[in-house]
Amino acid sequence: IGKEKYDSMYTEAMRLNSFQNWPFDDNSVCSASKMAEAGFFHCPTENEPDLVQCYVCFKELDGWEATDEPWSEHFSHSKICLFAKLRKPQNQLTVAEVYSIEAARKSNKTKRYIAQRIKEFRTLCEEVEDFLLERKESFSSSRTTKK
Repeated sequence: IGKEKYDSMYTEAMRLNSFQNWPFDDNSVCSASKMAEAGFFHCPTENEPDLVQCYVCFKELDGWEATDEPWSEHFSHSKICLFAKLRKPQNQLTVAEVYSIEAARKSNKTKRYIAQRIKEFRTLCEEVEDFLLERKESFSSSRTTKK
């Protein structure tokens, strides 16, 4: 599995650093520091300037409003996320919780990788099937029948 952007986002400080152009200020409920504390890092696109992703469950969320509470939004959209379930800032996690979170993150990353590979394989299968059907039709139309 190749190194991806979220591999470096396991610390709250690294996640906070990603919020350079976050559209909400420190007075907002969803301030950059509260977003990073809730496990999110900022990964904006041209069409989604407020797009964030969890470093554990990899859930992407956008459409934030200044009054959205990051922990609540995180859990409501990803009930399986161990980090969101614990609802603890990184500096309050026990060693056992850190290990559990990292195991969950690795498991989620592996599932994500496998799902992507399956999608690529299915696409390739469809392309091969189309190619073979074209060849079959071409072969069938070029054959002549003897009388």
